[in-house]
Amino acid sequence: MIINHYTEYFDLGKLCFYSHHPAGTASMQKRASTQLRELISSKTFLHMPAVYDALTGLLVQSLGFEAAYVGGYVTGGSMAVSEPLLTMTEQVALGGDIASKIDIPVVVDGGAGFGEPLHCMRTVREFIRSGVAGVHIEDQLYPKRAHYHQYVVHGIPVEEFVEKIEYSVKARDEVDPDFVIIARTDTCRALGLDEAVSRLNRAADVGADLGLLFPRDLKDAEEAPRRSRLPLIYVQSRGNRDGRPIISRNELQEMGYVACIEAQVVICSALHHHKKILTELRQTGEYTGMTNAEWVASRQELEDLIDLTAYYEIEKQTVEARQPKD
Repeated sequence: MIINHYTEYFDLGKLCFYSHHPAGTASMQKRASTQLRELISSKTFLHMPAVYDALTGLLVQSLGFEAAYVGGYVTGGSMAVSEPLLTMTEQVALGGDIASKIDIPVVVDGGAGFGEPLHCMRTVREFIRSGVAGVHIEDQLYPKRAHYHQYVVHGIPVEEFVEKIEYSVKARDEVDPDFVIIARTDTCRALGLDEAVSRLNRAADVGADLGLLFPRDLKDAEEAPRRSRLPLIYVQSRGNRDGRPIISRNELQEMGYVACIEAQVVICSALHHHKKILTELRQTGEYTGMTNAEWVASRQELEDLIDLTAYYEIEKQTVEARQPKD
């Protein structure tokens, strides 16, 4: 039975996947969650651009990034509905589709778990079944509000947040113990670093694997990894309007962070360049920013990323093989 381009089977009670490549050379692969845990254990710094479809995921993989990220911001933006209006089904479907097309682990924004602890358990189970490697669950009010993007924080009480993480961990342990649970707190902006770190440390007590918070300034960013008992991910939010610093990868490693999410770099740069190209095309009827040779190379790069030649080969061996010879 093929599900999201994977054949599902059970081995000693654990869910494993065989990847079905276009050329038909199915090969046993480690689960993405296992790959991610091994990367974390090896102290590999994870630099994760936020992708919004399978093609951008393939591009990130082709350039040597260790993992990819599917954020609520990019999903909401690409669907033109905004993050707070996303459903679990939509985020699981997108994360799973991207994970089925690439071989590097995919980490997904699970928002506020799409409800209470019981809902968080189903959220985790569905993400595991989709083939992604990890998810972060946050301490925001659910359903989320659009003015979240204006840095208005509606943090839930700490006990409710800890319960969400605790029951997310229970679901993880029941289905795939390697799946990575990331505790995210948005309270640093409103309540300060002490509260944010305290929440992550409480999440560590109930089994979270990694932590994520949003420092207000460089001082917070430097202090957070020293005070948190969870290894921390930094969110590189280019174009943010609340003063959160953009910090280089090398500096983040020196501070003690284990990963960095590039939250807007792919979708915002795409919008910027699409607008520039389409504006010229609309105004002049032509686009002069690329030579014909560059267009040819770009089309070839796209076809290489999606492995189009493998599909040609399948047709050559099947339907074309049955065609009458001239």
